[in-house]
Amino acid sequence: MIMLMIYGLKNCSTCKKAIQWLDEHQVAHQFVDYRDQPVSADLLLQWSEQLGGWAKLVNRASPTWRNLPEERKTPERDQDWLQLIADFPTLVRRPVAVDDQAVSVGFKPDLFTQRFA
Repeated sequence: MIMLMIYGLKNCSTCKKAIQWLDEHQVAHQFVDYRDQPVSADLLLQWSEQLGGWAKLVNRASPTWRNLPEERKTPERDQDWLQLIADFPTLVRRPVAVDDQAVSVGFKPDLFTQRFA
């Protein structure tokens, strides 16, 4: 089995809650801060495909999204989305949990219990 990878930002409160939950439930994992270690374009494309599109991966309710110039809010191609995330990594929903079974975004204790407990 592939170890659970958690991608996010070390100062993100939601990521901290997810890590705390995993620690309390003794779920082995590795955390990657994607500001320090940017996620490859190939991996972002895989996540988008597995999640059912960029709309599931990108947080359009975030302050970062709201502050984008209007012309940046309508990416049409994968390359446009990848450039947007490269320019603004905080647009990716947090945390991203990846193992050999699935990719998921966000943290809700009930969902983590279903998936990892």
